Amino acid sequence: MKAVVVTGFGTEPTLMELPVPDPGPGELLVRLHAAALNPFDWKVADGALRDVVEHGFPLVMGSDGAGVVERIGAGVNLFRPGDTVYGQFMNVARGRGSYAEYAVVAEDGTIARMPEDLPFGVAAALPTASVTAYQAIEAARLDTGHIVLINGASGGVGQSAIQFAVNEGARVWATAAPDVSGRLRELGAHETVDFTSAAVAEQVLAAHPEGIDAVLDLVTRPGGDIGPLADLLKPGGRLVSTNHATDPDALAAREIHGVNLSNDPSRAELTALADLAAAGKLRVTLDAEIRLDDAPAAVTRARSGHARGKTVILL
Repeated sequence: MKAVVVTGFGTEPTLMELPVPDPGPGELLVRLHAAALNPFDWKVADGALRDVVEHGFPLVMGSDGAGVVERIGAGVNLFRPGDTVYGQFMNVARGRGSYAEYAVVAEDGTIARMPEDLPFGVAAALPTASVTAYQAIEAARLDTGHIVLINGASGGVGQSAIQFAVNEGARVWATAAPDVSGRLRELGAHETVDFTSAAVAEQVLAAHPEGIDAVLDLVTRPGGDIGPLADLLKPGGRLVSTNHATDPDALAAREIHGVNLSNDPSRAELTALADLAAAGKLRVTLDAEIRLDDAPAAVTRARSGHARGKTVILL
């Protein structure tokens, strides 16, 4: 099978021919039809988990994917060959990932059936981005009339977060470059903030000097200055970071709830989000659909940031 791999931490992704893996007891072999690019993919390739778990090299890149069950191992009860499934396929200890024609995943892993009328590319875009968005908005504890700023709203997480926040009755301010602000308004954002024209916090504070209720920060890295975003919040407000950039204890001293969020999908959440997407109630923008051969170059481009939607590999 063809797969995009790295042969060591920090090496360039390359296309390689690998044996088709065999499913062991409790595992499924999935013929992948689509995989999605996420920043976490190249962070792992660069060594983000090197001190957490052993890595098997060559390491197939990628986590999110969608496809059809081809074979099952002994003891599998919940899935059968021919089932359409999607979820997260990364297993760095065994060198596994989703940028490949085939992947093996545990039956009790982060995987769920998907509606047969849901395009594979859309399904592959959901597990990391849309689940993170859903869990982040849950952590923000929004209510009708609350004002939330989504910092970094133009990417896959941000676009889903806008929709989930609007569904909670919140008024959404979304940061965006001018060329995508219209798209974010179509998704439900009430106001867009041009981060290229002036500091985001200054623009929001000028409109809401009394403060806002929540901030979802998808941009600030650990060690970065999250202070201006925290300054926007009313007492009791919530600051949710998907990059673990908050100091919850320091924020608590200011009567602000700080949350460092990690993506942790459940099968129930995956099933619910796939159903929403199939019904048109969760819109996913596919910025680019590429071939597996083009994935190494796409990873290089994606590292530059400022995503306009999801890039998916169609297999």
